[in-house]
Amino acid sequence: MAKSLKIDVFTDVVCPWCLVGSARLDKAVAALPHGIDVDIENHPFYLDPSVPEDGVIVADMLRAKYGREPAEMWARVEAEAAKSGIALDLSRQPRMVPTARAHTLTRLAKPYGTQHALANAIAEAYFLDHREIDEGMLAELAEAHGFERDEAIAAMNDPRQLAITEELATQASAQGIRGVPFFVFNGKYALSGAQPEEMFLKAIEHTLAEGEA
Repeated sequence: MAKSLKIDVFTDVVCPWCLVGSARLDKAVAALPHGIDVDIENHPFYLDPSVPEDGVIVADMLRAKYGREPAEMWARVEAEAAKSGIALDLSRQPRMVPTARAHTLTRLAKPYGTQHALANAIAEAYFLDHREIDEGMLAELAEAHGFERDEAIAAMNDPRQLAITEELATQASAQGIRGVPFFVFNGKYALSGAQPEEMFLKAIEHTLAEGEA
């Protein structure tokens, strides 16, 4: 009988630490032996719920908020990304915009089995290809992950679906999640932050061992 592992992933596509953490999780999962049924489900979380509809320039926002040059704050995450083979240059990231539409598409990708892949693709397009998270980009990536283009555009602009996403993001905060990335294994064990790959493996191994017991 195959072992099963459910991983709930809370990230935001404009969070650079989430990009790194998700990549490290994926490497840990890829290193698992055969015979383990892994189900990864992505959940919405807003890195900054106050971002206006027209977005903000991240560098300007950080200067105003912390009184420091952004390069100083970006250096650590860029260095951690490099350790995982990710060439991250945060000085090139586009404007940060609200991510409700991106989260809505990711949530609705579950029946296609592409939820986690779509979330990763949006984050990679933003951080690595330096693309704005706009309707065109989201529709293009959704189309590559199971949606029809018209279906994706309708879904990301559907007030009812956006309200569901908003409620789920609010619930995540109410449950005590204060920062992302955040990972929950089989509903029992949590790992916060872009931990080293070996930490993900240890968390997974511990969860699977308890399941056997």
